[in-house]
Amino acid sequence: MSQTIDPAVVAQVGELADRARIASRRLALLSRAEKDAALHALADALVAATPQILQANAQDLERGRSTGMSEALQDRLRLDEQRIAASAQGLRDIAALPDPVGEIVRGSTLANGLQIRQVRVPMGVIGMIYEARPNVTVDAAGLGLKSGNAVLLRGGSAAAATNWATVVALRLALAAQGLPEDAVTLLGEGGRDAARALMTARGRVDLVIPRGGADLIQTVVRESTVPVIETGVGVCHVYVDKAADLDKAERITVNAKTHRPSVCNAAESLLVHRDVAADFLPKVIADLAGAGVKLHVAPEVRDYAEAAGAAYEMASDEDFGTEWLALEMNVDVVDDLDEAMDRIRRYGSGHTEAIVTEDRAAARRFTSEVDAAAVMVNASTRFTDGGEFGFGAEIGISTQKLHARGPMALPELTTTKWIVEGDGQVR
Repeated sequence: MSQTIDPAVVAQVGELADRARIASRRLALLSRAEKDAALHALADALVAATPQILQANAQDLERGRSTGMSEALQDRLRLDEQRIAASAQGLRDIAALPDPVGEIVRGSTLANGLQIRQVRVPMGVIGMIYEARPNVTVDAAGLGLKSGNAVLLRGGSAAAATNWATVVALRLALAAQGLPEDAVTLLGEGGRDAARALMTARGRVDLVIPRGGADLIQTVVRESTVPVIETGVGVCHVYVDKAADLDKAERITVNAKTHRPSVCNAAESLLVHRDVAADFLPKVIADLAGAGVKLHVAPEVRDYAEAAGAAYEMASDEDFGTEWLALEMNVDVVDDLDEAMDRIRRYGSGHTEAIVTEDRAAARRFTSEVDAAAVMVNASTRFTDGGEFGFGAEIGISTQKLHARGPMALPELTTTKWIVEGDGQVR
């Protein structure tokens, strides 16, 4: 690495990782009943600590506003009673899910009588490096506990007070259940050196998962010596085919862009088949403009934007590869399905892509040929989410192809070991 890490920070993170390792050994032996009881206790503690967490969150938001934090990041950072209650419910939902630890993935008896089976086991110690996303703190703690892993959390400085108040509540609840507090640890000091120390703690940390913008994710991928699961920058498209039900397409497009624009599964680009552009674009642009969406338009779309009185600017090539994370959207017209898929290959990030069509052959081609973690047919991109998929809370959406792809929940936080039982066989 080109940058020197403060040795004191390296030593501190190493000590915390070692304590997390000890905690992980205890977690790996817990029964499902013990883990589920602890998850309910964490949920109750989170709700009970709502006043303290909201007070801390208000401090973070005020500091963010004073330093020019974008509206998108403020939205991700902002908590209210409903969001905290939803996080607590997420912990209860995780408790209701099957325990992946001990699941037999496959097994057989060989001709020589050896019985072999592949069994899910915890990873051990998982590091999370993330930005102003306090929900990640809770999701990581809950999913880590259920899958038998200890978690080391390095949240962004923008959410420092919120994360601290949250982790204090969670650690107190763990201790009250007779479980090691070090199952959940926040690296609250050390600045960026703490993140670098975490991602280079090979042998002490088993896996690092980054959550945030493209710069954060790529920094972790480049600099980490610990194995990394690359999570999703979301340059997501909605393609409206010539055979689309235009009412469906209108609802899907508006939802995909405006439901929560600051998240990675929000749509950033709209591609419309030329045959339906004249009918579809006036309606959808009016809807988007009414929702406050600024458009980045190709030349063929400019007249529609002007007629609707929409805020717009001419789109650059760079715009079509941008994850806006805001009320902004690229709009263009394409000649056919092939051009739409070419555009997705060129600009997409492998996160989520959607087609709206009543043509089953077109839908089959799209799902077969588009290379993304999730491909939607006649549905909003906003459904790419662990909770929406029925997984409970998720720890991230993987856009890589090794080990895990798409929303990562409990099974993706385990690895496997082979157990072989014999009766004196030798080779």
